[in-house]
Amino acid sequence: MVSYAKGYNPMRWDCEKQGCFNIKRRPKIEVFSECFPGRINFGDVDGIVEINGSALMLEWKTSIGGSLPKGQQIMYERITKNGMLTVVLIIGNAETMLCEKYSLFFKGKQTDWINADLEKIKCRIKQWVQWARFPK
Repeated sequence: MVSYAKGYNPMRWDCEKQGCFNIKRRPKIEVFSECFPGRINFGDVDGIVEINGSALMLEWKTSIGGSLPKGQQIMYERITKNGMLTVVLIIGNAETMLCEKYSLFFKGKQTDWINADLEKIKCRIKQWVQWARFPK
């Protein structure tokens, strides 16, 4: 029997019975494009958590084709500048959860890419949790 942590939060959606989640439940954010100048529009957040006023945002990519889109890079640099938000950017397969590598945005800077599997990334996230829970 598998034991889950207290915060275990599985997706409670059955695509076989209820249809495609993306079609049925994800907001159609493109309808807001006329509200913003140029090519700016909402993006989705793959995950976010807050501990003691610090937040960690998850951004999952299947690939980035060599680099992150420039607009997204600029946004992550700007929104992480004050140190309250860290973005963990993961490249992997969302269906199988096989991970290739990750990078962090913190205090306006992006780290180098680090080759890592899911377990190594989970260890890095746990380090962030310790930092957020027990700031020095």
